[in-house]
Amino acid sequence: MLSTETQAILTNFFQWAALLFIVAVGIAVFAVVFIYLSDKFQTKHAVKRNYPVIGRFRYYFEHLGEFFRQYFFAMDREELPFNRAQRSWVYRASKNIDNTIAFGSTRDTKKVGNVLFVNCPYPTLKKDAVSPKSITVGEDCPNPWITNSFFGISAMSFGALSEPAVKALSKGAAKAGTWLNTGEGGLSPHHLTGEADIIFQIGTAKYGVRDEDGNLDDNKLKSVAGHKQVKLIELKLAQGAKPGKGGILPGEKVTAEIAAIRGIKSGVDSISPNRHPEIANDDELLDMINHIREVTGKPVGFKTVIGSPENLEALILTIKNRGKEAAPDFITLDSSDGGTGAAPMTLMDDMGLTIRETLPMLIDALVRHDLRARIKVFVSGKLVNPADVAWALCVGADFCNNARGFMFALGCIQSLQCNKNTCPTGVTTHNKKLQRGLVVTEKSERVAHYAKNMMHAVGVIAHSCGVKEPRALNRSHARIVTDNGFSLPINELYTRSN
Repeated sequence: MLSTETQAILTNFFQWAALLFIVAVGIAVFAVVFIYLSDKFQTKHAVKRNYPVIGRFRYYFEHLGEFFRQYFFAMDREELPFNRAQRSWVYRASKNIDNTIAFGSTRDTKKVGNVLFVNCPYPTLKKDAVSPKSITVGEDCPNPWITNSFFGISAMSFGALSEPAVKALSKGAAKAGTWLNTGEGGLSPHHLTGEADIIFQIGTAKYGVRDEDGNLDDNKLKSVAGHKQVKLIELKLAQGAKPGKGGILPGEKVTAEIAAIRGIKSGVDSISPNRHPEIANDDELLDMINHIREVTGKPVGFKTVIGSPENLEALILTIKNRGKEAAPDFITLDSSDGGTGAAPMTLMDDMGLTIRETLPMLIDALVRHDLRARIKVFVSGKLVNPADVAWALCVGADFCNNARGFMFALGCIQSLQCNKNTCPTGVTTHNKKLQRGLVVTEKSERVAHYAKNMMHAVGVIAHSCGVKEPRALNRSHARIVTDNGFSLPINELYTRSN
């Protein structure tokens, strides 16, 4: 039996609990009624007006769909911009775990545009395989760059990416023996952390090498190029996701540190011009390239998206007329289906040509005008899996850049939050609480594994085609499915296209 005092305490407790429950229910009922009336009589949202209270769940589930569609609603090969099969290969490669599959491919091999590689009846044995051959960029420069790597990290700036993300990429690139492109946001101490080879990109706003008026500052340029890790200078003309528009970094992501590195004001939207004001034609482009090369002593090239064969032909003719010594040391070709953290949908969806069309166009133009040996070619644009990279090498690229694959290696789940400061994996946010999830030591290993396993897997394709190393691949080693269901060798298909 409970004492009278204990019974009184319990009675009092239950009375208060009942009272609080009634109050809570009352508040909840009042809130529902208030929301119901607010939705019913507001005039901005038809769904909420027709379905008060319940209609609000539409927006909630729409938001959650960004995070869960890849798990519950999409088939392995149907999601965009990257499907589950593509991401799964990257995740497993970055974790350095088995990447084999069972029971057959889920890929529709008959789909128009699919690339099929030509297996050799007598593939290359392991004992006959060799390392990728070294390539020299800027042979006539005081400081040429020599590398045998063919797959590296594409342009992603500190600002678009978080501090731990940049550090992990830098350390991972060094471990894999490949390169890291700074993107247009300037050279930060975080890029230098891992001592990887660096491609320093100069965007239209000249971040990191600009004076107070936004013009190129030669002294700052010399300082940046003075770092031994900086191997190449890349002048950015256009980016795949937004050709014709400069870079965009929302003000909430422009921290004091980022502002200091870029030479801009903190907390204010960082919007680059849509082109370099001092470059209005091909001759002025070559003038700028040669000026930067003279100031830095490093190989210099440019990044662009091709919009028409006529513009490309005019540029190549200008280079030829100026002489090989005035030519860029490399061209980085980006694809119109490239990615970014922030760009107008109109440009991202509808502007420019993809590398499927422009890479053979560029290679053929350089060969036609006897400039192929002088100008090396980087290519980027959704090259996240081995077949993508092998195709680019077959067509004639010297180097393949990739950004979003390395973001997956860092832990990106394609939640489409890049243009906000809310990335749930810490890759593209400057929120310290969210950054905590990205551990540099762990993710740098994954970055290195992804790069190494990519180059190994491309080697497997090369050996199956009967050549000894990936850079020996050529256009006879791949075919493309056409609209009649049959495939054509890409050397024949691209010749027809030209």
